[in-house]
Amino acid sequence: MIEGITKIGEYEWELPVGYVKGMLVPGRFFLSEKLTATLEEGALQQLAQVATMPGIINHSLAMPDIHWGYGFPIGGVAAFDYQTGVISPGGVGFDINCGVRLLTTPLTLKDLAQKKEILDALYDAVPVGVGARSSLRLSDKQLETMMADGAGFAVAEGYGNADDLLHCEEQGRMKEAEPSHVSRKARSRGVPQSGTLGAGNHFLEIQTVDEIYDESAAKAFGIEKGQICMMVHCGSRGLGHQVCTDHLQVLEQATSKYHIHLPDKQLACAPLTSPEGKAYFGGMAAAANYAWANRQIITHQIRKVLTRMCGISYDDIRLVYDVAHNVAKIEDHDINGKNTRVCVHRKGATRAFGPGCPDVPLDYASTGQPVIIPGSMGSSSYLLKGTDVAMNRTFGSTCHGAGRVLSRSQAKKKIQGKTIRETLGKAGIMVKAPHDSAIAEEAPDAYKSSLEVVSVVHNLGISRLVARLEPVGVIKG
Repeated sequence: MIEGITKIGEYEWELPVGYVKGMLVPGRFFLSEKLTATLEEGALQQLAQVATMPGIINHSLAMPDIHWGYGFPIGGVAAFDYQTGVISPGGVGFDINCGVRLLTTPLTLKDLAQKKEILDALYDAVPVGVGARSSLRLSDKQLETMMADGAGFAVAEGYGNADDLLHCEEQGRMKEAEPSHVSRKARSRGVPQSGTLGAGNHFLEIQTVDEIYDESAAKAFGIEKGQICMMVHCGSRGLGHQVCTDHLQVLEQATSKYHIHLPDKQLACAPLTSPEGKAYFGGMAAAANYAWANRQIITHQIRKVLTRMCGISYDDIRLVYDVAHNVAKIEDHDINGKNTRVCVHRKGATRAFGPGCPDVPLDYASTGQPVIIPGSMGSSSYLLKGTDVAMNRTFGSTCHGAGRVLSRSQAKKKIQGKTIRETLGKAGIMVKAPHDSAIAEEAPDAYKSSLEVVSVVHNLGISRLVARLEPVGVIKG
């Protein structure tokens, strides 16, 4: 283990104040002994540096999928006091509201005799890859409405049902969105990309529910063993990336303007209540809404394919939930016994609100929020539920995925995409991607064990296992 770290629990470690100069609170991260071999010193340095930022509350946190990122480590969580704290694009990421949604169907494996044909049809219906362009052509007015209304815009345009909105985080819309803070360049990138999967670790998977851990929660979520589900992982595409890029330039100047001293310029920030901070938050929320609309349009395309090819109805394909991974939210949390308004940055982390929280859908109120943790290509994904423990210890947050151990360039050097495709095919997992290098970049060996990661958060109690899902067909961006 890296020097200077204190182990304070079976799965809990602390970076004391002083680990780097200027820390205002300790850093704390959650990891099993087995996962310590994957720990990067650079990611811990970033975790400690986040603890130097003005207005940070309690701890700078990192989940067991922690790895090095831009500014904050990926897997990083930090809450800042609304009055005295800051907002930072480095605590959100470039792919704003990269997130994941889970759909159930009445199908089982025996209904997938046409698996190849279904996968081909899905691949044709949902554009994938770098710069993928949609057959949809949004007008400027439609894009403006999409950024303001999020998934609600897509439903109003005929891409889904009103019930879908009830099962999205924030009901698929951050009301604080200010499209006026989204540049013309960002808009030009967003117009042709609505309803597209993109590239990198984004995917669309056909999955089967292989194991149920919590029968009561699974029933509440509409999950049954043997059921075929669909999982979608994507974000705000080029629009979100440009929003981050544009506002980083402004906030780098604001950092100096407000005399904020940071150990890393990638943590560029501004007070939450400042004009620059409000502008970034409004633009970020608009990009988050674009992402929810994007996943909603993809959901519609999935439903069209499955209804046409599997003889089921549109309404038979139900949205369990949609969660955001890269976002900052204004939330109220109990801080030392006092209800406090804070801005929670979740960078490669998932909200995990517990039972009874007002932001949890009514039909899940007694269970807690569904938490969806995707695996890497060819490995298990997991459905969990949020908990009171998360509300008390992590600002209602948990991990978001397996976490990389190899960069994309490293993976392409070490792993052959063709070999991975053939190996997965022998295991009954069909893979489609624009090219073999896209498969190599996202190979299972490029990631930590998803089981080990979710076991940590389950054992800590910051989210609890409900079900395991196994891939049977994968479309990679």
